[in-house]
This record gives sequence, structure tokens and C-alpha cells, in this order.
Amino acid sequence: MNYFDMQELLDFSTAVLAAAGSTAAEATVVARHLVEANLTGHDSHGVGMIPAYVRHVRAGTLQPNAALEQVQDQGAILTFDGQRGYGQRLAREAIAAAVARCRETGLVFMGLRNCHHMGRIGSYGEQCTAAGLVSLHFVNVVDHRPVVAPFRGTAARYSTNPICLAMPATANTGAILLDMATSQTALGKVRVALNKGEQMAAGTLYDGFGKPTTDPAVMFAEPCGAITPLGAYKGYGIALFCELLAGVLTGGGTIQPGNPQLGGIVNHMASLLIDPQRLVERQWMQDEIDALVAHLKSSPAEDPARPVLVAGEPEVLSRRERMRSGIPVDDTTLAQLLDAGEMAGVSPAQAEALRRGSSRSAKPVC
Repeated sequence: MNYFDMQELLDFSTAVLAAAGSTAAEATVVARHLVEANLTGHDSHGVGMIPAYVRHVRAGTLQPNAALEQVQDQGAILTFDGQRGYGQRLAREAIAAAVARCRETGLVFMGLRNCHHMGRIGSYGEQCTAAGLVSLHFVNVVDHRPVVAPFRGTAARYSTNPICLAMPATANTGAILLDMATSQTALGKVRVALNKGEQMAAGTLYDGFGKPTTDPAVMFAEPCGAITPLGAYKGYGIALFCELLAGVLTGGGTIQPGNPQLGGIVNHMASLLIDPQRLVERQWMQDEIDALVAHLKSSPAEDPARPVLVAGEPEVLSRRERMRSGIPVDDTTLAQLLDAGEMAGVSPAQAEALRRGSSRSAKPVC
């Protein structure tokens, strides 16, 4: 395993994205989003996505520097089209517009369609909580083959369709942020397991013939396997509403086979933003949240080394640890990053800088 300082990965990622056609500003936004995903422990949505991005740029399914197009403005209802641009930049711009409008109206429904991969959806929940707003985000994934089987099915029919629910921080409690796929695992986590040579947990995958398996390779070979839904019918039901809310209400479309699949990654997102101060008194709300969190954490831990946490805390703890000890990148992912850099046309010096960083093969002792 290789361990990198945040800045090393940020510099290399920015260089690759710029070489692939992004402006310096766009490359910086996307690279920072990816590295932040690694810092929070979500390697599935981190720098390991860059090889796919470079391939999609070359295939024309990802358009660097695409402008955010406003489709409609009806006061508390906003709709935007990302024109197949980098979702990390375009979603941030769309959420910023929704935050500004929510300050005026108190409630906003924002639809964003036709973006390339938006990355870690929790990032947009964090953007809203930083503005003091509550937010709910529902995302569907189209333009490529399905990867998740519906409940009672064994063949894939939709994707990992994430949701994010976010509540602002109080004086004593950090922002509460639930960010999760509606499948047993994200496809990127299957890729990470494959690159590390690890098996998946039992009950997570079907192979291409509908048989249960723990081999992550079944998701990257023909006939393609399927990930199981989170919580059986519960995750399946939420995923269906991601298709309905993000796919239908934004006008972007769902994963049904009548819509085109060009082999890229396209996300649509339906977001609801709420100004809580329009509903309840601020200090009462904060006191109530603090009391609830304290009550939850008072439950005796099954394992004393693993105390009760609330949503959002695992990411905070991961960020603290990885800022101290470095971001882990397995050998296979590192090789894929270097290949992507070469394909995009980064300078030999930039690639060499990343290789030098990889010489720290043991976890630093601090």
C-alpha cells in the first residue's frame, strides 16, 4: 500500500484533469472534490475515478468546461442542465444558486440533470449545512449499464442511486450528514476491492448467471454481475424513488432501456433545501438536536473500542486520520492513475513526483 500527502494527490489530479482539457479552475474544483472524498474514507469516489474520466473525455461522453444551463426559474423551483460536464463543478454551482434562492424563499426544489459523475453527494449536503440549511438530495445514474438488481431479482436493472440527508451543525454537534448508496455497496467500492485483491462480503453480489458470489471481478466482466439492494426491499424502494425524483422530475430521464446509453456516467439530482429558521426557533432546534444526539450516544457500546456515532462522524474521523497518516492508494490504482496521466499527456516530471510519493509504502508513524 502507498500513502500520499493530500497535496501530492491534489497536484497530480489537477495536472491530469487540466491535461485532459479542463481549465485550471475546473481542474482544481474537481481534483479537490476527489481528494476530499479520499480524505473522508470514500475511496470509491476519490482519485481512483480519474482513469474513467480520462477515457470518457476521449470518448466524448464527458465535456470539459461545459456551462451550467438554467432551464427554468419559477421562484422556489429551479432546474439546470449540466450538458455532460464535470458534475463536481456543475453541481456545486447549481447548489450555490439554490442556497441563494432559499435565503429568499425559505424552501427550494432544485433539479439538476445531465451532469457527468457528481462524485461524493455528501459534498453538496456539506455545502448546504455550511449555509445553515437542511437539505435532501436524490440521485440516479444513467448512460451506462445497470449494476444493481431489484429486490427478488438477480440481474441488474438500475444503478447505485445515492441519497444524502443533511442537518446543520450546532455549537456541540457537528453537521449530521447521511450519504449512502441505496445498494449494498457502491460500484466504486467493488472496484477498490478488485484492485486490492480482496473479496466482497457474502450477500453483496450476484455473478452474471444470477448466482451469489464474493468475487468483485464479476462486475467488470461479461456476462456482468449485479450488486444487491441495501436492506432488501427497503433499499430497492428508495432507489426507485431516486429514479422517479431525480430521473423524472428533473426531466433527465431514468435508466429504462428506451433511453440512450452511450457508455459514460450521467447523474441527475433532485435537491430539496429548507431554511430551518423559517420553521422553528434556532436555539430550540440546536438544543433539541444536541439532546437527541447525547441520548443516542448514551447507549452502551457493544464494543468499547467502537462507540455509538451519528451520521457524518465516520467521515470526520477518517479525515483527521488521513490528514495525519496519509491517503492510502493500492498499487493497482496507482498504476491506473499513472497510465491515465500518460494518456492525458501530463509531463514526465509530474508523473515522477507521484512515483516518488509512492515510495512511502509503509504507513507513516507520527
